[in-house]
Amino acid sequence: MSEYIDQDQTGASVGIVEKQFFTFAAPPGRLKLEGGASIGPLTIAYETCGTLNKDKNNVILVLHALSGDSHMAGYYDPKDTKPGWWDIMVGPGKGIDTDKYFVICSNIIGSCSGSTGPASINPETSKTYGTHFPLITIGDMVETQKALIDHLEIKSLLSMIGGSIGGMQVLEWCVRYPDMVKSAIPLATTTQHSALAIAFNEVARQAIMADPNWNDGHYYSGKKPDMGLTIARMIGHITYLSDESMRLKFGRKLQNRSALSFEFGAEFQVESYLQYQGNKFIERFDANSFLYITKAADYFDLARQYGSGSLVKAFSKCKSKFLVVSYTSDWLYPTYQSKEMVKAMKKNNLDVSFCEIDAQWGHDAFLLPSDRLDNLIKGFLRSASHET
Repeated sequence: MSEYIDQDQTGASVGIVEKQFFTFAAPPGRLKLEGGASIGPLTIAYETCGTLNKDKNNVILVLHALSGDSHMAGYYDPKDTKPGWWDIMVGPGKGIDTDKYFVICSNIIGSCSGSTGPASINPETSKTYGTHFPLITIGDMVETQKALIDHLEIKSLLSMIGGSIGGMQVLEWCVRYPDMVKSAIPLATTTQHSALAIAFNEVARQAIMADPNWNDGHYYSGKKPDMGLTIARMIGHITYLSDESMRLKFGRKLQNRSALSFEFGAEFQVESYLQYQGNKFIERFDANSFLYITKAADYFDLARQYGSGSLVKAFSKCKSKFLVVSYTSDWLYPTYQSKEMVKAMKKNNLDVSFCEIDAQWGHDAFLLPSDRLDNLIKGFLRSASHET
């Protein structure tokens, strides 16, 4: 997911926000991970917008995707030129209205934007974890978020919303803590990765691990595997777009030239664009975090973990009201996958609304300005609020 798409700044902003930190699971109370390892202490970076009401029943949890972070809206400094990654959706009068709701977003474990991950210092060695950091799952991410919510003394969540890997976290929350989640909005997501999605992730991971600077993940004191991460991002970015969006944006237009040069290099605009995205990505993201988070997404399988292979059984303990949204041009998590989860939810007599939005921009469409999505979310949250 390309979380840092240029944002439409026509709406009101939440203004200045602050990155906060919560540290927990200090030994001997280390967090037991699903893979069997234990880790601690853990630090989670998070951000809040809006005001928590006295009953603490206006809380919305926003879950970010692969390369996102806790900075969902507003600015850290008045001089910032770019707001948080979902500033088009979170703010006064927007889809997630901070005049009404208290909104929380935390950086997932394994990432590199303030939460504990491979680039963090291992307290047992006083060195960076690197690939000594244990493998994690979507469930592990949710467990750390649950610890944060408990720390904030919040007993239930009015709603939670996330797209892509963020949507996986939404679904995991709903089956893992059914009594805490009143309503949920999984966007452009799936209950399990297809072979195609796993294949793209594996090619991207191999690009990183083939970089001579990767050094088995212990590169922090030397040169970083920038070329590998650049290629991995280029591969991933292709999956976030669509054939139509690339045709409309680039076609076969040449970059800064009027004729073919008959040499290797970025001759077409689309080649130049992908190289730009890759080079920009290495400035803000860690290669090991890319490996860990994509692996966690590949492991995610709601039916296997909670339903012995049955998606209907997996949702059997859920109590949330759902709004499931897919996009016509999303070929990474196509609409049939959303329909499968909706069918399983309905077989459990859950309150489910489903909408497939006609959009030409592919998987990234949920990050772009959309009156349709804005109004859907506003109406759904209004309904969920009235039922509390």
